Amino acid sequence: MKSVCVFAGSASGTKEIYSESARELGFAIAKNKLSMVYGGGSKGLMGVVADAALEGGASVTGVITEKLHDVEVGHTQLTHLEVVSTMHERKSRMASLSDSIISLPGGVGTWEEFFEALAWNQLGIYSKPIALYDVEGYYSKLYEFTEFSVQEGFLPESTFEELFISNSLDEIFDFIHAFKKRNTNDWFKRLGRK
Repeated sequence: MKSVCVFAGSASGTKEIYSESARELGFAIAKNKLSMVYGGGSKGLMGVVADAALEGGASVTGVITEKLHDVEVGHTQLTHLEVVSTMHERKSRMASLSDSIISLPGGVGTWEEFFEALAWNQLGIYSKPIALYDVEGYYSKLYEFTEFSVQEGFLPESTFEELFISNSLDEIFDFIHAFKKRNTNDWFKRLGRK
């Protein structure tokens, strides 16, 4: 693993622990000698994690759309900032630049990003470790829902197993470093199809 994509909110949330945890994640990325890719914003948890990773000595690449560059204020101190036209381009580019994914707390945009990443794992588009950083139990109920979806027959067990959740950065980075890529050619078989 050489790089991690961080999905995070452009807001800071209502508790200081969210920003503190984003900062800890940024330093942990640098400590693990990984580069960071993210949505390129300077506000909220996005800005906090990027600032910490840079402060820790990590290379940080932001990918942001032209529209969001003006709204969220693209981070001007990054190692590299790419401005693209659409959200589809943004997500595709972040995917191509990263080997793993960690989601900090965030809103609908963050949820959509990591669920799309999980879907791409399921469909064999790529095989990457995906971790939810469960700060203050933020993702616990969402994780329970995905487990319920398995029980109801809508989410394959193999896909559920690829979604890791923890409130420990040590556990998250152990998971990332130990991850073994799946054969992306056998995705249909893994879904229980013949």
